[in-house]
Amino acid sequence: MKISKKKQSNVICIIPARGGSKGLKLKNLQKVNNQPLLYYPIKSALKSQVCDHIFVSTDHLAIFNTAKKLGANVPFLRKKIFSGDRVSTEDTLRDALLSYEKYVGIKFDICVFLTCTNIFRDFTYIKKAVDILKKKPKIDSAFVVTKIYKHFWCKKKKKLTKTLPWMRNYHSRQNAPELYLENTGITCATRAKFWRRGKRIGKKVSLIKNNFPFSEVDIHNKYDLFLANKIAEFIRKDKKLKKRFV
Repeated sequence: MKISKKKQSNVICIIPARGGSKGLKLKNLQKVNNQPLLYYPIKSALKSQVCDHIFVSTDHLAIFNTAKKLGANVPFLRKKIFSGDRVSTEDTLRDALLSYEKYVGIKFDICVFLTCTNIFRDFTYIKKAVDILKKKPKIDSAFVVTKIYKHFWCKKKKKLTKTLPWMRNYHSRQNAPELYLENTGITCATRAKFWRRGKRIGKKVSLIKNNFPFSEVDIHNKYDLFLANKIAEFIRKDKKLKKRFV
């Protein structure tokens, strides 16, 4: 199908959710606070009110059906070639975007990436990321980061060394150079042209500093799932956090 230039929609949110997880069987349908993990990115995208299309890319029929019930667009299943353990997120996103554009006959301008395993996100981050790209045409990507103060070691030619020169000395947290952990799974918005090239983010970026508690929890095994359920219980009882969470 040829993409129509007349039919234009601005923003697509793509949520990868394959069925072949190993740490937890059908991980994306495991429940936190009686809702499947898939519920959280879909509802966050809906609540943000900036995503024209919300597409769940999955190879599994049960996830396919659940995503539809939750309000996502899932017109087809993902190709098996893009469902293996070693397929990169970039390849998955590129295939999902191109396949969906071909199916609906629309060429998108902005792509939003959300994961099912990082469920503790402030849904307003999605709107912030999209608004940055709409208001600042020179910015390629806007995504969530968490400021950290840690010292990292790496092995180079069998020798252990500090990752960055400033890490050779210890500093107080307040005086240390700024170091940010990339959290694109919480929210990442990028101009679609980069996804079509197989790049998750562009060169010119804008950082959204994360201040939502518990965002570092990334659910991949039964211990993560247990912790996530306890956190969700806490959030539901906290009025301020509950307003920011789906």
